[in-house]
Amino acid sequence: MAVDTKTMEMLATEPDITEGLDLSWMENTGERGMHAKPGRRGLTLEEINKGSYGEVPLTSQEYTMAVRGGARRDGVPRIGYHVGKKSDIWSDNAAMLYEEAVQRQWSSATDIPWSELKPLPDDVERAYSQFCTFLTEVEFIAGDTPAYWLPQISNDHYEVKMFLASQIMDEARHLDVFRKRALANGGGLMSSSGNAGLRVIIEAKDFTEMSAIMHVQGEGLVQSIFRMGEYIATNEAEKRIFRLSAQDESRHVAFGVMHLKYILETEPERREEIHSYLEKAEPLIGAGGGSAPVAGGSPIFGTSLGMLFGHSLGSVEEGGKMALAAFRRQLNEYMHRLEVAGMGERRYRLPPMIQAILEPPKN
Repeated sequence: MAVDTKTMEMLATEPDITEGLDLSWMENTGERGMHAKPGRRGLTLEEINKGSYGEVPLTSQEYTMAVRGGARRDGVPRIGYHVGKKSDIWSDNAAMLYEEAVQRQWSSATDIPWSELKPLPDDVERAYSQFCTFLTEVEFIAGDTPAYWLPQISNDHYEVKMFLASQIMDEARHLDVFRKRALANGGGLMSSSGNAGLRVIIEAKDFTEMSAIMHVQGEGLVQSIFRMGEYIATNEAEKRIFRLSAQDESRHVAFGVMHLKYILETEPERREEIHSYLEKAEPLIGAGGGSAPVAGGSPIFGTSLGMLFGHSLGSVEEGGKMALAAFRRQLNEYMHRLEVAGMGERRYRLPPMIQAILEPPKN
């Protein structure tokens, strides 16, 4: 096939399209030559956090959206990140918890066997609806609060940001599934809890204050509730709800405990400050308005829980005893988390009514 001579001449004189282009960005990179290989759990953050990419600055001076390990550019506008100290937000297990979160997502629409729901006596269904109304309310605040902190944390500490983003998704699914349970069996939504214990979380001015109150205390108490949820479940759908929710909640609690441990080890001078945060929130744990603490800090919630235990045990009186036993378990598990974090002395500074419920310390 003959080639047109005029076409050949035109191609030969075609201008260089790269003329005048600035290609200096091709040399302006971070560390090169670092190869990441999938590990036992796939290509996780652990596998790519090698070399300079895995070096987490103790204090971030990066106020733009530049990524850790990437090349910086001059003249880039600041975004406004202002929580720059690693110790203020760090937890050594954040990357691992994020990976677990994305690998263990579930759907309330398809992973819960809703067809297993069966009609319940009216008083029991009302109690279950109250129980789920309370949990829906709680999960709203547990999603709203991390969302407030996300845009304040530097991208240099991206592992924490990614974990908090996964928590927001978890909490959205929880408030979704408990709202569905309240409505799916004819009970409907019931009374608000009063919000005093929730407001103290979102009003926290410091990340560690927020995490100690929400992750270690609040979500720890909710995790205990999820674990006991199987005792009051009347069918496989409810059992699945509590199993999957407890699985998610364990990650949130683990983050908070390890953050508290990290900051006590790196900045021990903040110990009394952290005590002050817990002292502000702990009286609300059992604030039922009476002479004794109540489960969940709400008399409405405590009563509904007692009714559900009573239905399961066949005795209203035994249900009340079981609700109190469940509350004792919540508080003992809270104390255990503080001991793991390195604040075992907190036992002797708890409100007297809570101290009276705790098991003796283990030698």
